[in-house]
Amino acid sequence: MFQIIRALSFLVSVYMLVIFVRIILTWFQGMDQGGFQEVLAKVTDPYLNWFRRFPALRIGYMDLSPIVALGVLSLFNRVLNTLAAYGTISIGIILALLLQAVWGAISFFLGFLIVILILRLIAHLAKLGGNPFWHIIESISQPVLHRINRFIFNNRIVNFTTEIIVSLAVLAAAYLVLNIVVFIVSGLLVRLPI
Repeated sequence: MFQIIRALSFLVSVYMLVIFVRIILTWFQGMDQGGFQEVLAKVTDPYLNWFRRFPALRIGYMDLSPIVALGVLSLFNRVLNTLAAYGTISIGIILALLLQAVWGAISFFLGFLIVILILRLIAHLAKLGGNPFWHIIESISQPVLHRINRFIFNNRIVNFTTEIIVSLAVLAAAYLVLNIVVFIVSGLLVRLPI
């Protein structure tokens, strides 16, 4: 039974990786050679389309449905791994799984924003622009930079490079601190006797 659960968990992990590759490749339309993106679309889009039908998962030009879809798969994978590790499920384990699922979505979003800001920093330092890809990166990064820097610098004018680096540092620190907190709280929840 445990081998079946572990095999299913492995398949879910592989499917999550395929979805992630599909998401990244959508950023580079027109670069597909040999129909690789079409094959990925046939494998992943039936699952992703189920989440795309919810309008609340679209904020402006940003579609958050793939993040939610990956979060659901991540939660399912964690349930499988917990079953394989503990052989049972308790209320504490369920609460820990829910906390980890919420953290999974938040950490993915924070990681995504960190990658976007790194790309924005590269584009700024290398003076890249004019390409639609960089316009998308700029449109995603600008609200994040504005909010973080309004909080940190209190509307003072600072160098744009400094804004990006400070924003990256804030997001990285938030990621690390929250990761530690979730790890500690999850460990305590798993040990609950009920």
